[in-house]
This record gives sequence, C-alpha cells and structure tokens, in this order.
Amino acid sequence: MGTVPAWARAYVAGVVLLALACLAPLLHLRVPWGIVAPLAVLYAGCERVTLPLLPRAAGAPGGDTARGMGTFLPVLLAGAFLLPPSAAALVALPGALLAPVERRPRGPRRIWRAAQLAVAVWAASRTYGACGGRETLVTPDFPYALVPAGAAALTFCAVLTVLDGGILALAERAPVRGAWHGLFARSLAPVAVHGLAGLMMAVLWRSPYGPVAALLVLLPMYVSCWVFAQYHRERAAHQATIRALVQAVDIKDGYTRGHSERVGRASVMIAHELGMHDERVEVLRFAGILHDVGKLGVPTRLLRKDGPLTPEERRVIELHPEYGHEMVRGIGFLGEARSAILHHHERLDGSGYPYGLAGAQIPEFARVVAVADAFDAMTSTRSYRRARPVRAALEELARCAGTQFDPRMVAALARALDRHGWHPVVTADTAPAVASGMPPAHPSGTVGRSAP
Repeated sequence: MGTVPAWARAYVAGVVLLALACLAPLLHLRVPWGIVAPLAVLYAGCERVTLPLLPRAAGAPGGDTARGMGTFLPVLLAGAFLLPPSAAALVALPGALLAPVERRPRGPRRIWRAAQLAVAVWAASRTYGACGGRETLVTPDFPYALVPAGAAALTFCAVLTVLDGGILALAERAPVRGAWHGLFARSLAPVAVHGLAGLMMAVLWRSPYGPVAALLVLLPMYVSCWVFAQYHRERAAHQATIRALVQAVDIKDGYTRGHSERVGRASVMIAHELGMHDERVEVLRFAGILHDVGKLGVPTRLLRKDGPLTPEERRVIELHPEYGHEMVRGIGFLGEARSAILHHHERLDGSGYPYGLAGAQIPEFARVVAVADAFDAMTSTRSYRRARPVRAALEELARCAGTQFDPRMVAALARALDRHGWHPVVTADTAPAVASGMPPAHPSGTVGRSAP
C-alpha cells in the first residue's frame, strides 16, 4: 500500500477492524450455512459475470471494483433480510474479495470493498431486525413489510455514503467539504430499487416455492443492468468524442492550451453555487469544455498570428461560436450546452456576438460560461502576458458586471472561490514571449477574452 496515503491506510485499517467486529459473533453462534453459502456464491458469481458489462466511473471510490458495487445489491440485501447481522455480513466477502480489479494496489482495494460492504450489510440487517422485519417474512403483512425493508435500505445507503466519502477525502484527496456532496442522493434511488428486489427474493425464499423461485428475481435485474451498461457505453463514446475535439482545439490554438478544461471546472463551481441539479451541472461542464470547439473551423494562421488582427480577420474568428454550434448540434445529450457554445460571447448590454442578444435573451448556460471563460483567460499565463491574481480577476469581472457579464454569475463565482479556492492545472504556452512593442494579437479591449 505504498502508493496509498498514510491517513487513508489508517482509515481502511479502521474499517477492516470494524468489519471483523461485525463478524466476530460468528465465533460463538451457529452459522446458517444453508442460506449464507448459496447467497455468497450467488453474489460472487453475479459480480464476476456483470462487472465487465459496466464502464468504470471516473473517480469512483474503490477504483474498478466500484463498477459493480450496485450491480447485484439485491443479493446482499436479501441476505440482510434473511439472516442475523453477522451472518449477513459474511455474504459480501467472497464476491468483494474475488472481484476483478484493474487499478493498483489491487489487494487493498479488494480488502477495502469487502470491509465496506460487510459493515453496510451488518448495519442494514441490524436495522431490519430492530424494525420487526423478520416477523413480516414469516407472516407477510403488506404494505407494513415495506417499512423495515425501507429502513434497512436507507441504513445500507447511509453507511456506504459515509465510508465512501471518507475514502474520497483521504485516498483521492477530494476536498473535505465536497467529499460527501451528492453521494447519498445519487445512491438512494438505485439502493431503494435493489432493496425491493432483495425483499422479493427474501419473501420467495421463505415461501413454499423456495430458493429456486427467489433466483428468478435476478433475471429482470440482469436485463436492467445490461440496458444500463449500454447507456453508459454510448455516453462514454460521446465523452471520448468530446475529449478528442478538445485536444484538437488545444493543439491548434497554442495560446489557450488547457483552457477548455479549466472553463468547464469554473462553470461547474458557478453551477453548484446557483443550486443547479446534478444533471444540468454535468451538461454545463460539457458546455464549458466545448465552448471554443468552433476554433477548429478557423484558420490556424489567424489563431496564432503574432500581430494585430485586421477587421476582416477578426470577423472570421468571431464566426467560431457558430462553427462550434454546427459541430455539436447532432450530439443529443448536450442539450442546453449547445446554446452556450453559440452564445458565450454575447454581452449583457447587447454589444456581443454572434447575434447581439441582451439581458435575459442570453441563455443561462451562456452567461455562466462567459464568466468562467473570462476568469480563466485572465488568471492563466500566456505567451504574451502573465496571469493576473485571482482577486484582481474577480475585481475586473465585478467592474464589468451588468454590462458584459451577468452580476449573478460573477457573484456565484466569487462565492465559490472563497469557499473552495482555485487550484487548476496551469498549462502555459511555452512559446517565447512577444518581443515587439505591439499589443498582443488575441486579446481585444474586452475583458478576459483570450480570443474574440
């Protein structure tokens, strides 16, 4: 575990000890192997079969094993409903320890996942028993039976959230304030659905139809898993296309290398301050990343020109928002991002381009990206000038708020920077500085524009 930070190793060790404490009563109790063994084998088999279907989520805690973390939770939750807490925790161990892991260190990742799931299943089973759930399996009482099952699913989700946030903060070095942000909300719906499937498995297992009938519940879950995987494969293909377009822009316009990714990040910070839903935040991130993709349609000699632009050359460069809009109009999931790409150079006073929109006529996403674009342009080092300090850039944005920029977006960025700071990967152009006394070619008199 040499590559894992010391605090993260201590955290994982603590969770492993907690998992062992959850399993300790098995030393003195009779293990119901007739239920534990089939469920453990079934869970391990499901993880091995379905894990390759799912794309790995970038930054997911636990690395590659996180791909399958929710695939067959019904098996684990069925164990929580059917078994005492310690025996239920045992069900998760073989599948977690045998699951394929691509990222190193593989052993610690498997151990972490096994301990995390064991603790979560133990807590869910404990909650289920405390709410009287065991009696509902013997004497079914619908809909009352849903209450203890729902409480167990909530407990399972909460424990995973707490543990995942801790490993994100310590091992992935995520900001402490944001490590747990959105984890519970994103996990709740899938865990609730899997909890219902687990409850159906448990009820059928205890019914006269027996364990074989309980296995039939997994068939629709596998189908849904396959559909889910197809959706994410398509999404991953779109993201790969977006990355290729951004890399092409960075190569073509050396003055702004890395600019697109940073604008995407700043746009997300603004979106969080505005309270946007996660789905819109993701689309806005794409808008920030792709806002300059239209530069691919602009002659390279104009983007790299060392002298002042002629009026004709400036008009050609000012076509890049329309070029960009045409390039991405067929990517359906971008949604509002397309309008941001088209209108991110509009100004609040109506003097921008390409259509001279003013005020509320400018789409919200475009107003966000305009502020993020200007902020990064001012705080990035370029071949023709040094970066401004963050505070100076914010003062300039505030000065232009109400004429060029939406004051609400400027204020949101300022709050986000006060809260989180600004620590982007700086990718400065390595070309020699402009030696002549002429003004830089790309910035116009308008604040923050690295190119028209």
